[in-house]
Order: sequence, then C-alpha cells, then structure tokens
Amino acid sequence: MSEEELELEGSRMMTLLEHMLELKDHLVRIAIALVVCSAGTFVLAKRILEWLILPMQAYKGQYAIIATRPTTTIGLFMKISLFSGAIVAMPFIIYQLLHFILPGLTGREKRALIWIIPGATAFFLGGAAFAYFVMIPAAIPFLLGFWSDLIEQNWMVDEYIPFVTGLVFWVGVSFETPLIMAFLSRLGVVTSKQMLGVWKFAVVAIAILAAFITPTPDPFNMSLVMVPLISLYFFGILLAWLAESRKPKNQPTQIEAT
Repeated sequence: MSEEELELEGSRMMTLLEHMLELKDHLVRIAIALVVCSAGTFVLAKRILEWLILPMQAYKGQYAIIATRPTTTIGLFMKISLFSGAIVAMPFIIYQLLHFILPGLTGREKRALIWIIPGATAFFLGGAAFAYFVMIPAAIPFLLGFWSDLIEQNWMVDEYIPFVTGLVFWVGVSFETPLIMAFLSRLGVVTSKQMLGVWKFAVVAIAILAAFITPTPDPFNMSLVMVPLISLYFFGILLAWLAESRKPKNQPTQIEAT
C-alpha cells in the first residue's frame, strides 16, 4: 500500500472515530435526559396508572384487570416511570438524533428544526389523545365482547398496560407524518408534487400501517386509523408545498448537493 493510500485510510479511520465519539456524546445526553425525566415521573406513576386503566372503569364489576405474579406491580411501576420519562424527554431526544443524522444543516435549517420540534411534540400529543379518547374506547368493547359467551375475560395488568401504551405511542408517532414530509421537502429530498403523484401508493401503505396499529381486525376500528392518517398525508403535502414556497430560490436541494 502506497503512502498516499495509507494517508487516505488514516483519514477515513479518523473520520469514523470522530463520528463514533460524536454519537457517544449524543447518546450520553439522551441517557441523562431519560434518567432525569424518569426520576421526575416516579411520583406520578400511580396517577398515570389510574389514567391508563380509566377506560376499563365502565366495566368495573363485570371484568377485572388482575396481577398474576408477586412482582408484577413493582415491574409495572418501573415500566410506567420509564415510559413516561421517555415521552417527556422525546423533544430533546429527537433534537439530539437529528443533529447527529443531519450534521450538514445550514443555520437557517437548524433554526427551522428548532421550530419543528415543538410542532412535532404537539402533533404527537394530538395523536396520543386521539388514540386514548377515540380508539381505545372503541376497541375495548369489541375485545371484551368477542367470544364472551365462551371465555371469561379477566385481563392481566402487565398485558393490558403495554396494549394501551403501545397504541397511544404508535398512533402519536404516526401523527408526526405531516411535519416529517414538510421537513424532507424543506431539505429538498422530495417535493410536494412527487408526494401528490404517489398518493395511491401512500393510501395502500397507510392501510397496511393501520392494520398493524389497530388492535382489532374489524373495518370500523381500521377506518378510525386510516381516515386521520390519509387526511394527515394530504395535510403534509400542503405543509411541504408551503415549505418549498418559503425556500430561497438559489438554495440547492439535498439531491443536487450530492
């Protein structure tokens, strides 16, 4: 291997090492944020559990949520605290990850990113509220009534809570779609015209996603997920178009820059 090749290989190794060190710094910040936020939610764990089992209160006396192991409630306390801490720390986590994944952002794009994160938090909370107040009350009667003449329903708390939190989390994440679309358009990765051109494929993808998220296979509950997501997709196209209209004309796109 020649001297020039050795120097090139050494520079590549240094670049990789620098990226790994930068990733370590971001992960350390994320871990600290998770620990601090989870510790802060310890005192709220019982109230959060009451909030999570509230949809079952209408069926109190008919169906029960039970614990089958001595350590179930302790483990549940820890899981709720960690989950709640992750939700609280989510804006900071997203900010750290985007700064690592997109290191070449201009000052203008970094300022746009700062504005996007509060918007992403609001969209996530809107999706979580939709899942909690609309989807879960619609899903629980269906699940409790299915084969209820043959099988007595008593749900284990360590299975019920992940069911509720998982649904709330993934629906909240799916509601981030418009802002992700707008941000990708702002970077020049994709345009609003291209998004509009593949809307039929997007509807199929949304149907698959709805089948994955929806806890029940009936068309009614699937439509509860599909209709908002399809509406959010077209809203995302509108936001992408607005982001493109505000982009300076002489600014190169991400594709052109590469």
